[in-house]
Amino acid sequence: MHCLRALRRSGSLQLVAKHADAAKKVFTAQPACRLTAGESTTTSRGPPVPACADRFHLKTNIHSKSPSSGVEDLLFYTITEGKEHVPISYFTSALKKTGLHPSDPRLKDCMEELRQAVKESVGEVMMDRDLFHRCVGGNIVLLIQAFRKKFIIPEFDVFAQKINEIYKTVQKQKDGRVADYIPQLAKFSPDLWGVSLCTVDGQRHSVGDTKQPFCLQSCVKPLQYAIAVHEAGTEQVHRYVGMEPSGLKFNMLSLDDEGPHNPMVNAGAIVISSLIKVKRLRTIFYFHKMMAGQEYVGFSNAMFQSEKETGNRNFAIGYYMKEKKCFPLGADMIDSLDFYFQLCSIEVTCESGSIMAATLANGGICPITGERVLSAESVRNTLSLMHSCGMYDFSGQMAFHVGLPAKSGVSGAILLVIPNVMGVMCWSPPLDRVGNSVRGIHFCQELVSLFNFHNYDNLRHFVKKLDPRRPDGDDRNKSVFNLMFAAYSGDVSALRRFALSSMDMELKDYDSRTALHISAAEGEFHATVWGNLPIDDARQFGHEEVVTVLKDYQQVYSQRGVQHTEAGHSPIMDTIEVIV
Repeated sequence: MHCLRALRRSGSLQLVAKHADAAKKVFTAQPACRLTAGESTTTSRGPPVPACADRFHLKTNIHSKSPSSGVEDLLFYTITEGKEHVPISYFTSALKKTGLHPSDPRLKDCMEELRQAVKESVGEVMMDRDLFHRCVGGNIVLLIQAFRKKFIIPEFDVFAQKINEIYKTVQKQKDGRVADYIPQLAKFSPDLWGVSLCTVDGQRHSVGDTKQPFCLQSCVKPLQYAIAVHEAGTEQVHRYVGMEPSGLKFNMLSLDDEGPHNPMVNAGAIVISSLIKVKRLRTIFYFHKMMAGQEYVGFSNAMFQSEKETGNRNFAIGYYMKEKKCFPLGADMIDSLDFYFQLCSIEVTCESGSIMAATLANGGICPITGERVLSAESVRNTLSLMHSCGMYDFSGQMAFHVGLPAKSGVSGAILLVIPNVMGVMCWSPPLDRVGNSVRGIHFCQELVSLFNFHNYDNLRHFVKKLDPRRPDGDDRNKSVFNLMFAAYSGDVSALRRFALSSMDMELKDYDSRTALHISAAEGEFHATVWGNLPIDDARQFGHEEVVTVLKDYQQVYSQRGVQHTEAGHSPIMDTIEVIV
């Protein structure tokens, strides 16, 4: 026995399908035909209610839950595809598909709740609505963005699979040799190979040896330059160092007329070290930890000692610049060199390094913490110099073929930045003749050959490349078919998913019928949740109960419209969009 109740509120139609032996379900639809609310709390069992009794007095029930609770329910059923209980692993797997990582600090409270639930349980822990509400309480906006595919890479699981394919292709590359002029570098295996990425929304993916610590070496140069500009400003920094590519090896004993060519060669980096106000490793660690979202940042004292023992050329560069008076007044050359060696010995992993790169891609704001670490000015300048000077005497070819800001280090690392999209850290010790990672360069080239990430790819007309920033569901015919089939079969879970993913619920088929017409024609009470004029279809197919509900709705709406007009009342529409 069904009892259907309709209520006009805030320009929306609400239908309640109530069973004597099941939970009642509340759905809200705007006149624009968009599904905007989920299931309500379970009602107590009782005798069947007459079809027309108290049909329009549901306001107490509707407001018994907070609006956010309704949104959480909608999100829960969207993730679980309508199921009341799912394993916790199902939820975490769904999170990972969106790109959210369990170690994301934004999900700290959520993960704590899950760990506590596992700790208190004897068997397998199942997630129900109650546990879900406790977990997502402070993360509802983030999770809605994730599951509505509103992040910069909407189909992140598909994108990650493509990255894995590129990784495997590049892994076959066996050229190059591990640097040995610094003894500590020679100890790494040439088979090590890892890639991590982090988007500006905090979506993360790693493949390969991404937890193995390695030293930044020259990859620290753009970071220390950004810190110097952040502290002293562009004008002050570039009084002592230029911004032109040198066209020479990174460790050449060479200056231009005004000093070091740029901050990305050894001479420029040594001068930048003298400009950083507080030359303490603890202070620089603070910046690097903030850029990495508090992920792993370490220090290799063995590398530091090895750098000092084999750094004769750097000492020669330092004395040459001291003779030419390239250092700021009062700066000590030996202290600056020592500090430079310390910076090169800072350790990261691919995972933490990718977050650093993403902080640069995000204008100086760490994507997983939301903290501003560097000024927008310092980031802009840093990316400009990385693009023109970051890859030693391969910088021109890198700008031509890859077209993205990048910085390499002799440890085998490549820090790649795709502005406003993501940061990437590649690491593989074997180097080519100019000191760049062979696999790292190959990966960057494969990445821009598949995706339109090159700075000068035409996003509108260059159709041969993939654009992961575009949703995969742009095929209108496919969307219409899925929406109509869900309405035809009364699949409310599918309709929830479509609404949450921002599908246009007014899509029409070949004869201009919407999903509401289809659900009304098929007599699907649960799916008749938004509307315009479906009453004709319901009457045509002989579903008198639906006709009755829609007639009553029209009558009551007309009466209340007159009352609201006389009272000057204009309710605010209570939808997911307003809540978010």
